[in-house]
Parts: sequence; structure tokens; C-alpha cells
Amino acid sequence: MVATALILLLVLIGLSIPVGAALGVLGLILDPLYSMLPLTRAIGELAWSTNNEFLMVAVPLFILLGEILLRAGFAERMYAAMSLWLSWLPGGLMHANIGASTLFSATSGSSVATAATVGTVAIPQIKRYGYNEPLFLGSLAAGGTLGILIPPSINLVIYGVLTNSSVPKLYLAGIIPGFLMAGLFMLVIVGSCIAKPSWGGHKIRATWGERFKSLIHLAPPLGIFFLVVGSIYAGLATPTEAAALGVLGALILAAWFRRLTWTMLRESVEGTMRSTAMIMLIVIGAAFLNFIMSATGLTDAITSSITGLGLSPGWMLLIIIVFYLVLGCFMETLSMMITTIPIVAPIMLALGFDSIWLGIVIIVLVEAALITPPVGLNLFVVQSLRKSGSMGAVITGALPFVLAMFTLLALLSFFPGLALWLPSVFS
Repeated sequence: MVATALILLLVLIGLSIPVGAALGVLGLILDPLYSMLPLTRAIGELAWSTNNEFLMVAVPLFILLGEILLRAGFAERMYAAMSLWLSWLPGGLMHANIGASTLFSATSGSSVATAATVGTVAIPQIKRYGYNEPLFLGSLAAGGTLGILIPPSINLVIYGVLTNSSVPKLYLAGIIPGFLMAGLFMLVIVGSCIAKPSWGGHKIRATWGERFKSLIHLAPPLGIFFLVVGSIYAGLATPTEAAALGVLGALILAAWFRRLTWTMLRESVEGTMRSTAMIMLIVIGAAFLNFIMSATGLTDAITSSITGLGLSPGWMLLIIIVFYLVLGCFMETLSMMITTIPIVAPIMLALGFDSIWLGIVIIVLVEAALITPPVGLNLFVVQSLRKSGSMGAVITGALPFVLAMFTLLALLSFFPGLALWLPSVFS
């Protein structure tokens, strides 16, 4: 039964059927095969109850927040400021890629939006300053993954809904690992460019006066970050209300800088509708599939077979890490989370793992899936921004940053306080 479901899922994905539809179709196939009751009649109720979750309203709001900041032109000014402050390091503008991605991640909960935004501004600089193209492209793909770890994060909201975990605590737990991840990415760049100085491109000279003058361009994203996250921890807003405050703040900033137009608003809303529709289709499809799996006993069978192995928590963690890394090579990240977490989380929590810590570990594993072939979404995003060149260059450049993610996973395993300290302080 388990093997049948897995094979069918891989076949459907291999046929290039959209992931949300593939999950729903798999549920429709499994229902008559393993159930005596017409479980498909629950689709309407499942779709309504899934979309009626108040916390899920934060998803389109965070997407709209990122769309407004992108189309209001804040990304270009933010990247220019980061380039002045970080380009003196070995690797030059590649550090600006990571720095700008980190800052944009603090205002947009989407990895794809982060990679696309920073990549659009950065890619023209490769030939202009003579950078090693694969490593430069890899830094963009890796930097984009920070969008789902540093709060506000759409994926952390999804995890909170699926496991009934506190989203504010998840947001706090993601701060230190998120910035530590950015630091590890920068270490990868420094090490690579010290070993191969020619990869680091030509230096960009800037005076201290120019650097301090550019700080004003970092204020908008930082202001949005403190507005969203600060309102949550000040007890003034729920995550959904904080997302709405972020959108309001972004609109005010766009108007202040005279970038608020009807065209910009229309494009932002259209982009939000497309992204939200895709996400909610995946959520509905996965919810239906999880319902079918639970009703037919597939979920219990998987859980029983795994717990029956009698493995220690350490070995089980290693198996989960390998499982997500392999699955991430074939499955889109959000659908992977929604499909697997209802099975994985109960097993890991029964072994004594903390729900908040587990959420951060799973997000890091999902980040790795974003930059590992053949279905690394950020790899495709960065490749789509290029005018020429093969996908192989993007993949090659991203691989060193996967090692940085493994390093963070090891640190989180040996020092869980990296994720749990801030939630404990504010609890």
C-alpha cells in the first residue's frame, strides 16, 4: 500500500502534472483502491475547512507585502546600499547577494520572491565586474532560501497550522538560525575566493560618506521587519494582523517614495492572486490526500512500521534528514511539507523532540531542497533570469551552499538552544 502510493505520486509528478493537482488525483486513485466508503464526498468540506483557517489569511498578505516592496523599487536601492557596505570582503558583490537576500527575507516570507528580486538586480553585475558565474549564481539561489527561515515566513505559518505550534515562537526560533545561515553562506564565499582570488571579481571602491549616506535605503525593509515582528511580540497583533500591518506599512512607504500607482497596485494584486492560488491548490490537494491516507490506515501503517523499528532518537533524526533530502530532489517544497509533516511530526514528537526545534530543522531541510536538482525551485528561478547559459552552472555554484546547510543542521542537532533560546526568553 505504501509502495503503491509512493510510486503513483512519482509517476504523476513525472508526467508534469501540477503538484497540487497530482496530490488530489492521487487521493482520488487511492480512495476506491483501499476504502469501502466514498471518501471523495469529503472534498468540499476539506477544501472549506482548510481555507477557513484564520492563520492562513497571513499567506496572501505576506505575498502581497513582498510584491509591493518588489514593484516599488526598494530592492534596487537596498542592493546598492549592501554593495557599498559588503563589497570589500573577498567575493565582493556576492556578499551583497546574501546581505540583500537576508534583508529582503525579513519583509517577504517567500524564497522564490527573494531569489527573483535580488537576482534581477544582481545578475547584470557578473560580467560587469568579472565574477565567477557559477558561484555568483549559486549565492543568489542560496540567498533566496533565507526567505522561508527568517521571519516572517509563509512556510513557518504552514508548519504552525499543521502541527498546532505557536507561530510567534516559530518566528523567534528562526531568527538566530536564519542569520547564522547567512553567515555560513558568506564564509563559503570568502573561503572560495581566498582559494581562487580570480573568482571574486573587481573591487568596488566606496567612501565612508557614501556608505553612511546609503543607509537610508536600508531603512524601509528594516522598518517593515520591526513593524511586523515587533507588533507580534509587543502583543499588539496576531501574525495575520501583523501581516496586514506590514502591507499597510509597505503602501505608506511606496506612497512616500512616490512609487504608489494604480499600475503597480494592479500588478502586485495580480501576482499575489497567482501565487496564493498555487499555494492553496497545493494545500487543498495535500489536505485531501492526508485525509484519504488517514481514513484508509496508510498513515497509521507508516507510523507503526517506523516506530516499530525501535530506533534511537539520533538515528531517527538522521533518517528524517536523509528522507527530506531525497524527497526534495523530486518534490516541490511546500507540497513536500504539507504531505509529510502530518506523518513525520507525530513520530518525532513521540521520541521527545521539541515541536519548535523540529520546525526549524524541517525548514532548513526544505531550504536544501530549493537548491538541489532536479526540482530545486530556486535553481529554476535564477536560471530564468539569465539571458544565456546552461542550468549546470547554477547547480554547480549552489552545491557549496548545500554544505553550509548541512553545517547548520549539525549545529542545531548539537546545540538546540540556537533555535530554542529566543522562544524561551520571550515565553
